[in-house]
Amino acid sequence: MKRHSGERRAGELLALAAHSVGAKHAEKAYKLHIQQLLAEYDLAMEQLQVIEDEVATVLARIPLAKPLLAIKGMSILSVAGILGEAGDLSGYTHGNALLRHAGLNLAEASSGKWKGQMSISKRGRPRLRHALFMATMALIMNDETFKRQHEMNVKTKSMKPMRSVMKLCGKLARILVAIARSGEAYEPDRVLPMKQFA
Repeated sequence: MKRHSGERRAGELLALAAHSVGAKHAEKAYKLHIQQLLAEYDLAMEQLQVIEDEVATVLARIPLAKPLLAIKGMSILSVAGILGEAGDLSGYTHGNALLRHAGLNLAEASSGKWKGQMSISKRGRPRLRHALFMATMALIMNDETFKRQHEMNVKTKSMKPMRSVMKLCGKLARILVAIARSGEAYEPDRVLPMKQFA
């Protein structure tokens, strides 16, 4: 997953704009409009920070939140979204039960003699599904074992990237339920043994 540098791209745009032909008859109006947009952006960011601080305060009172936040790539909003939608994760017997609750379990679309393809059921909580998906994407970008597993799925096992992400959603659900039920901390080497990447 490649990310382009925002500052580098902004510099390129400024360099191109310095030599381009543009309308100069309303410069003050354009400057005022840009200043208003930047002020709106700053206000939105301040409001978002207030909300994140409040969510962090609430999460500090939940015992399970601390080990989940210790996982590299799991943000405050990801953990809050998952716990808010799923409730107490220790009440799930297995990660697959959490997947069913989110509608991420596999289901076959079939009718009579016709057999369809397997796909996710989407019969569950859409916000939980979204929270698990976003948390998985963050782990693929930030957690070395999830990143390696995704690369192995795509390159070695020739999986489509989205199918690999969905498979890793299942892995994350099982990890979350295991942490909640056992009370142990996340250990990447236990979850995805390093020998399979050697």
